[in-house]
Amino acid sequence: MAASLSLDERALILAPARLGAETSRMLAAAGIGCQRTTDLARLCGWLSEGVGLAIVAEESLSDDQKSPLHQFIDGQPEWSDLPIVLLANVHSPTTGPPRERLGNLLLLQLPFDDCQLLNLSQSALRARRRQYVARDQLLELQQQLHNQTQQRQKEVQALHQTRKMEAIGQLAGGVAHDFNNLLTSIGGSFELIDRYLQQGRTDKLGGVLRMGQEAVARAARLTHRLLAFSSRQSLDSRSVDLSALLESMPLTDLGGAINVQVRLPKNLWRVQADDQQLREALDNLLTNAAEAMPSGGEMTIEASNLRVDKARLAHEGLARGDYLRISISDNGQGMSQSTLERAFEPFFSTKPVGQGIGMGLSMVYGFSKQSHGHVALHSEIGRGSRVDLYLPRDPGNVQPQAKANHPPAPTAKADQHVLIVEDDEHVRLLVCQALAEDGLDCQVASNANEALRVLHSPRPLALLISDVGLPGMNGRQLAEIAQQLRPDLPVLFITGYAETAMARENFLGPGMQLICKPFELNHLQQRVAGMLGKRSSGANN
Repeated sequence: MAASLSLDERALILAPARLGAETSRMLAAAGIGCQRTTDLARLCGWLSEGVGLAIVAEESLSDDQKSPLHQFIDGQPEWSDLPIVLLANVHSPTTGPPRERLGNLLLLQLPFDDCQLLNLSQSALRARRRQYVARDQLLELQQQLHNQTQQRQKEVQALHQTRKMEAIGQLAGGVAHDFNNLLTSIGGSFELIDRYLQQGRTDKLGGVLRMGQEAVARAARLTHRLLAFSSRQSLDSRSVDLSALLESMPLTDLGGAINVQVRLPKNLWRVQADDQQLREALDNLLTNAAEAMPSGGEMTIEASNLRVDKARLAHEGLARGDYLRISISDNGQGMSQSTLERAFEPFFSTKPVGQGIGMGLSMVYGFSKQSHGHVALHSEIGRGSRVDLYLPRDPGNVQPQAKANHPPAPTAKADQHVLIVEDDEHVRLLVCQALAEDGLDCQVASNANEALRVLHSPRPLALLISDVGLPGMNGRQLAEIAQQLRPDLPVLFITGYAETAMARENFLGPGMQLICKPFELNHLQQRVAGMLGKRSSGANN
């Protein structure tokens, strides 16, 4: 065995002891490092560490074609083709099972000439070195491809991050622009009200108050659309009859020059959705279609039952199930591909500044996703547009939509005790003052811990009003404890945004109702009066 041995350059010898010693001594004298053994298993262990050449006496081979040597030969990487010098007895057959699948086989008859063995070994080692060069080049190429792939991934991630930041910037800019206008209207209204009151000019208060109230209503619609786009609005899912809903919508107000065709089959499935949000989504789609035909045109509203199977999952972006497909099409001016790609982005609009905030389609997009549906937009320049809105079929266990005609809400009874839990000081004060005007005795708390002290006290309570997003324990957790301490205590949640309250049917328990901020104080008072007046019924809304 040579004093210095390179694993990748060595010759591994499998032969009987005497033959192996002679072969090793001859190769070592020529400067070729060797290791020899009579054990096939040991040879295969060395092979896995590195080898330049294998010299194998045929008599040392196993007849088993699944031997470790055959497994090594079959498992070589693509760049490797190990040269094997097979020392065969002159009286041995030229073929046979031991020689099968040995790959790069060089046959040398025994007894061999030393020069012939040396020449074969040196030639095999040169071929093996070329394999190592190919291996290194392949590894270098693979590393280059890996680096290029990583670089492309980084570039794609950077582009995605840039686009995301641009979208966030567009969203933030749109919100800031619209809210600056709204705050100017609201702040200006308060300023004028203060000025007129100081001057004693009450005759002008009505117009200014209406202007401020309209600005608040616009702000409420904007925040609602933002929550709708992000699929974070509180939905009150019902069983909705699309035909009845469309009949109640003023389709004739879209414009005298627009001809609206409604095509609905008689066997149309009921849909599971928040009827108010669906009405607003349809209103946005109808308005967009009408604005695409400023000189008039044809608009078609169609609906169909659709059963989505596995074959359509990727195409429509829908899970398997039954859906109602609502299609609204127009023969207006259509959209370019670049506009089509951005149509659902919030605050993206092709209209001149001041003629639209670009939130209509983004609201529809968010509403469809939160409702476990889908929306698809198809359009070409000069060939009009079509929007397909998919909503899940009512499974039959959703509460039907209540009739529109409600009896007047009862007036709250005086001396009834109400606990108000709200972390915002101003909201807490406004709610308390509004209910106090109805003769209710209100106690306030800024968090759940303060509220629990009241709930554990002997103080009588007729109603718990709580924000959902409280610091620490949230309003829903507080309500659970409250109803354990005081069974049948009704709870009214007030929330601006709470992820846990997005699906009301899963959020509200018996005796619980919810209203969303911003709300009119009159609406709050009517809801409270209704809950106190029908406390024993336990109805949910």
